[in-house]
Amino acid sequence: MNDRDGPLIPMPELTPDALQAAVARIAPGRLPALTQHFFEATTNAQHTQTLAPLHAFVHSWAVFIATERHPRRAARLRELERIVAAGDQEPAEAQAGTAASTAPHPDVTL
Repeated sequence: MNDRDGPLIPMPELTPDALQAAVARIAPGRLPALTQHFFEATTNAQHTQTLAPLHAFVHSWAVFIATERHPRRAARLRELERIVAAGDQEPAEAQAGTAASTAPHPDVTL
């Protein structure tokens, strides 16, 4: 499938196992980061005796998967993040494709 046909995978359930399986399919290189984040979240949850770190873990990786399962959108987001980080132009100009230093982009939606 491509972005025009829909996402690469359906949105998984918001559980650590389901998120891990989804990352393994769409971004296997990010599995070490997911594993490290999960370890830190569980350790923090034990120390603080709250589920907040686990909720943050699930939210963070759900957002990652929601974005990355649409490759064209993910690439556009990374492009816009690069522009913002470089400080080359205003983010609104980059999004609209109106800056003089950048040719208009045909797909400006995320």
